[in-house]
Amino acid sequence: MENKWEYDYSGIYQNPTPPAGGPAYQQPAGPGPMGPIGPDLSGQQPPMPAPKKGRGKKAALAVAAVLLVGAVSFGGGFAGYTLASKADRRVVYQSVQPSPISNADDGSLANGLVNVAGAVSPSVVVVTTDKLVTDGSFWGVPRVASGAGSGVIYTQDGYIITNNHVIEGAQKISVKLNDGTEYPAALVGTDPQTDVAVIKVEADDLVPAVLGDSDTVQVGETVVAVGNPMGTLGGTVTNGIISAINRSITVQGQEMSLMQTNAAVSPGNSGGGLFNASGELIGIVNAKSAGENAEGLGFAIPVNTARQVAQDLMEHGYVTGRPVLGVVVRNILDPQTAMQYGVSSMGVYVQEVVPGSGADNAGVKVGDRVLAVNGKMIEASGDVLNALSTLSAGDTVEMQLAREQKILTVSVVLGEKPAER
Repeated sequence: MENKWEYDYSGIYQNPTPPAGGPAYQQPAGPGPMGPIGPDLSGQQPPMPAPKKGRGKKAALAVAAVLLVGAVSFGGGFAGYTLASKADRRVVYQSVQPSPISNADDGSLANGLVNVAGAVSPSVVVVTTDKLVTDGSFWGVPRVASGAGSGVIYTQDGYIITNNHVIEGAQKISVKLNDGTEYPAALVGTDPQTDVAVIKVEADDLVPAVLGDSDTVQVGETVVAVGNPMGTLGGTVTNGIISAINRSITVQGQEMSLMQTNAAVSPGNSGGGLFNASGELIGIVNAKSAGENAEGLGFAIPVNTARQVAQDLMEHGYVTGRPVLGVVVRNILDPQTAMQYGVSSMGVYVQEVVPGSGADNAGVKVGDRVLAVNGKMIEASGDVLNALSTLSAGDTVEMQLAREQKILTVSVVLGEKPAER
């Protein structure tokens, strides 16, 4: 039985009426450039050449589906892949005042949780987004799809961490503080690979969260999740324990290493905070089980990962040191597609090699079928991305390729994924 995981995001507010005067929203300018859309390959997909009729050898260069870099994302304010009953998911992400929280005077767990819940509230913000969409619109007229999400205050001067899938594609982002004050927000940068994004509001007296150390988290540790289930119940607090650490799961084709908790997580909790008994933020809630019979299966991005990514996004606008092979690949995963493009085997094929890249220098050619990267079998394009997830620019990987009935092994020095501007 295949496990299905999904982002825990809620975008329940959808405006069916197109905005007056047509598309009026513009992407707000952030204080830094947009981050990259993932750790591998070479940015935008080139057009796929039309399949040739005739011999398979000549058509083998026209390979199937392009691997999008870090394609683990969907629009902020509107998740197009979901049904109406599972509209976009967003969360209130609550955090901690910059002072340690002691246990209750009587030492009870219940009163200790009361202290935690009360302390994190000043760092909680609601993130709302608007996005112009045309799906389902009358005669293709754009309409505004909106949703309520969340973020955590990272710095006193207005930097806020949220999930990539909460704000992706949004033309307008707004933030509402715990005291009701509202601000327009600008996008600083976003990283689909880790599902972390940073936005910025113009304020200088905010209460930042106290960040814990997710490397010291232990299974069985008491935790509190604070979020906005169903997109309307902001500030909801649930408690539980850490069920597992370093849990490797795949969310929308992206392999992630997350913490697992049995604290109740519902649609709308994405971007919400997971806190320890001292009120320290140890994770950002971002996913849950999509199985109908599953209970108590929530997941969170370790705060150490979120912190590192957020710092890069703030300082550079993208995550530095991300590896890139220098190829664009396509999937051929069924006999019909293989026949259409004249290839004899299903698999992952190289569609483009970036001139001067590590793959180019290693002799990788268009039409090669990728069999393995660093010993990891490649069965779909996402496997290439996942094989590089623990590596850095400058590392060397071994690629096993099939070319003209021969098996080749080449060594590729990984380049650095640049910022996409």
